[in-house]
Amino acid sequence: MAKDDLTTGPMILHFKNLAIPAALGMLFTTLYNVVDVYYAGQLSTEAQAGLAIGFQAFFILMAVGFGLGSALSALVSNAKGRKDSSGTRALAAQGLSFGILATLTLMLVGAIAGPHLIALVSEPGGYRDAAQGYFNWLIFALPGFFLAYGGNGILQAHGDSLSMQRAMMVAFFANIGLNPLMMFGIPGLWDGMGFNGIAVATILSQTGVMFFILSRVLKLEIMTGVQLSDLKPDWASYRAIIGQLLPASTAMFVMFISGFVVQFALKDFGGSAIAAYGVALRIEQILLLPVLGMTGALLPIAGQNFGAEQFDRVREALFFCWKLGFAMTLVATPTLWFGGGVAMRLFTDDPDVIAVGVSYLRVDGFLFPIYMMLFSINSLLQALQRPIWTLWISIYRQGFGVAFFIWIFIGVFDFDVWGVWFGIATAVTSGWIIALFVANGVAKQNMGGLARVSA
Repeated sequence: MAKDDLTTGPMILHFKNLAIPAALGMLFTTLYNVVDVYYAGQLSTEAQAGLAIGFQAFFILMAVGFGLGSALSALVSNAKGRKDSSGTRALAAQGLSFGILATLTLMLVGAIAGPHLIALVSEPGGYRDAAQGYFNWLIFALPGFFLAYGGNGILQAHGDSLSMQRAMMVAFFANIGLNPLMMFGIPGLWDGMGFNGIAVATILSQTGVMFFILSRVLKLEIMTGVQLSDLKPDWASYRAIIGQLLPASTAMFVMFISGFVVQFALKDFGGSAIAAYGVALRIEQILLLPVLGMTGALLPIAGQNFGAEQFDRVREALFFCWKLGFAMTLVATPTLWFGGGVAMRLFTDDPDVIAVGVSYLRVDGFLFPIYMMLFSINSLLQALQRPIWTLWISIYRQGFGVAFFIWIFIGVFDFDVWGVWFGIATAVTSGWIIALFVANGVAKQNMGGLARVSA
């Protein structure tokens, strides 16, 4: 059995080969961000708040990068499942050229729109100034992020999530050294860049990740003989990529807009609440990493088997993913409930920041299994070439739902910061119920349903 053929062999082996490296890669990505939060905290709470807001603005731009990775993973895995070598090669080459054009466009968009986004969710003062300076530098990291995520989508479709893991491990350790160097400089030689040095460290390390991932893509068998002329835009291929990318990117965009909605609601409770939310999100992300790795692995596994019309294996992959996810819940949920205070104190000694962060993590513990099922349904819908449904679910859950339910709890029932967390929880839970109905309907249309069809 070829390692990159996901249409045969034990399901547990494919999840092991894909999910564990992906989760470890995301672990080092999150730890990378944790290092940034830690060093920002060495300066001030205002710097941590500025980091949270500037990073959120940057990741609205990154929505296209995430969407490109998901699109290429789905399209390339479907083509590979059909044993269509020429189609697989064309999609990979066109995906890379699309990423280059999208990067240049969004760097310009970010330079124009970034200040307005940051001003929308912050008050004039130190933390807004910090966010703006950080964002202005971080725009130059977009090429590294975009092309690395696009290339990783191609690699995942071939059963390779180990390359990104290795790249992010190296980037994490590089960031530990680059952050203090760029921030504080070299005594007697250079004074450093202060808070903006965090962004410059990201530019340097992520550019290295990009070069490594692209080198791995070019070594794939399907890329043998690819010429620069193959990167010339082919509008039929671009339409296929955009058709898969646009819903996924827009859903990601809506998610980050949701983050701004939350920050907008939190700004009435002060900079400590915003800083607490930024730190608590990092803690949440660490515990979600195994789930993200597992549900991310579901996409190429289901994608290849759907392309090969092995629908029973698509169902098997989904239910196996859910079983593993519920097992992970047994560890993660108590950790969020009882260990939140300890985790928060690793990043800050501000008692107000710690108290608000703990309140968020306690509510988040109840949502852990729901997030797991939502992420897996998103992967399934992308693998079945129906990504538009991920967009509609996201628009409800993270667009309308978060804003509406936060307003209900704060504006109508006059809750304090807990109203923000309860609003998020209500939106997530109702979105999960809708997603289950949608997934079952799409599965009926494309492979006979989520349940195994009786002979």
